[in-house]
Amino acid sequence: MKSANKSGNRFSALIELFKLRMTSHILITTVIGFYIASTAEFDWIKLGWTLLGTGLLAVSAFCFNQAIEKKFDSAMERTQGRPLPTERIQVPTAYVAGFITCVLGAVFLWQKTNLLTAGIGVLTVALYTGVYTPMKRLTTLNTLVGAIPGALPPLMGWTATQNHVGMGGILLFSLLLFWQLPHFLALAWMYKDDYRRGGFKMLSLVDESGKTCFRHIILETLLLILVSIFPYGYGLAGEAYLITALIAGFVMLWLGLRLQRSGTRVDARKLFLFSLIYLPLVLIVMAVDKRVFFM
Repeated sequence: MKSANKSGNRFSALIELFKLRMTSHILITTVIGFYIASTAEFDWIKLGWTLLGTGLLAVSAFCFNQAIEKKFDSAMERTQGRPLPTERIQVPTAYVAGFITCVLGAVFLWQKTNLLTAGIGVLTVALYTGVYTPMKRLTTLNTLVGAIPGALPPLMGWTATQNHVGMGGILLFSLLLFWQLPHFLALAWMYKDDYRRGGFKMLSLVDESGKTCFRHIILETLLLILVSIFPYGYGLAGEAYLITALIAGFVMLWLGLRLQRSGTRVDARKLFLFSLIYLPLVLIVMAVDKRVFFM
């Protein structure tokens, strides 16, 4: 019985290491990219392989990230309960899991979609673990760099169908890129004390007043609103998408301005939570309102 419980605990810890909730969010953006790029009969089998490969690569990035950051996660209240700080999983196990899932994900995408999509997927893992993760302790630019791998999954959905990047793929990538900046900066303000304990360089720690962080949130939300117009302008989606994107964008801007005035964790949380609504809302309406698009 004890052996079974121990095995069950290890399996549970491994699932926690894989961050399946975050992986599912990533896969939603991949589905949207795949669907918008599909111009002929929808290929459900290819979509399945695309999701499997992309999901495995996302899991790989999370495994490597947590293995690298075990010591720093141990110092932060928000992350102390993760499998590695609690030693429910050992660092070598996390590295092995990351390597296996990376190889499997890359091979599946290469064999079942195309080499371009597999290459972008491997690049995502490399940027997330090899560049973004160490940069978090070196420079506040880490948020911008980290937004790049976070914006690549919808592009992978696009290239899995189109086998080229094209303007449509660039627009999806750009939308995700600029959405992530206010999203993560709101999170950084919510957990600024935790990030300080972990030794991370965040905009929320540049000054105690938060003026620098809030200024970037406003600027980058304005850029998000601007970028969200482009899919309509290039014919990727129609009027329903444009109206939805603009309304949602201005709500985010309003929440950002409220945070700038108050500086409270409560308003940062409101902005963060709405950003979680913004992305699936805008992407789903874009998919529903998509236009046949060859670019």
